[in-house]
Amino acid sequence: MSRQLSLQDRYFPDMPCFGCGPANERGLRLKSYDREDGSAVALFTPWPEHDNGMGFLNGGIIATILDCHSAAVVTHEAYSRGWPALPGAALPYVTAGLDVSYLRPAPLHETVTLTARVTEASESEMVAEVWLEWDDRERARGSAVWKRWRPRD
Repeated sequence: MSRQLSLQDRYFPDMPCFGCGPANERGLRLKSYDREDGSAVALFTPWPEHDNGMGFLNGGIIATILDCHSAAVVTHEAYSRGWPALPGAALPYVTAGLDVSYLRPAPLHETVTLTARVTEASESEMVAEVWLEWDDRERARGSAVWKRWRPRD
């Protein structure tokens, strides 16, 4: 993965997003990579500050990385289909909804794997399924709805 340019660095290198923005020095700086099967994968190593108070990865951080990883796969899909960001928009799509299920605790001191794929795509809306795994077991799963970003004055 590391030899390939991340989707974030390819499509939005100046983005200051806390979760995935390459331009946010204090952010999580998630890096997602496309795979030949149409999915995207990312590795994330939590910081001690991401503790949920019980020694596991905080649910808010999990939701953030699921959202941001789905952003990468949706943006890649958009550009692949010829639907780039519209003038005045930083991204082609924005999150309209994220439904997260927490299936079992995620470790605080281990690297976890995120996988995402677009399951529905039209120029007005996309849906991505995204999940977090560790030790060959799914820890959290989300369904993200993305709407076309149409800047308005």
